[in-house]
Amino acid sequence: MIIGQKELEAALKKMSILDLHKAASESIKLVQARAKRNCLVNHGELRDSIYTELEWTADTVTAICYTNKECAPHVEFGTGPKGQANHAGVSPDSAGAYVQSPWWIHESQIDPKDAERYHWFYIDTPDGRFYQCTGQAAHPYLYPALKDQENEIEKIFERSAKSQL
Repeated sequence: MIIGQKELEAALKKMSILDLHKAASESIKLVQARAKRNCLVNHGELRDSIYTELEWTADTVTAICYTNKECAPHVEFGTGPKGQANHAGVSPDSAGAYVQSPWWIHESQIDPKDAERYHWFYIDTPDGRFYQCTGQAAHPYLYPALKDQENEIEKIFERSAKSQL
């Protein structure tokens, strides 16, 4: 006979049905707020497109912070030789492939004020102006938003578990 066996079994059963939705929601909102603060702001489109979502099944709760902007990975990881040389803060689990040769951007694909600010070399053709781009350094905003708050997220889940037990 084990002393306290019934109590232990009851506690373990309670732990197996913890409701983690609130903790997951609070945690991912914390990550979202930090990602928005970290985000490089040009026109605000990328920052304003950072969303959260909760997905759950009977056994799991998954909290997701994401953006649907096409430029998002280029900002997070950088591009070209500049991105490859300057990507501090990017997830160490990411193995990016960086194009090493310059590429051309048509004037219809970029705001002229932005192109001016970057001082890109350009050529004028019958099809319009083309700007030569050699990449940009990484400006991580999503990964650091999660990584820098791991301790706070642990505390949120710990408080939630303790309050339910």
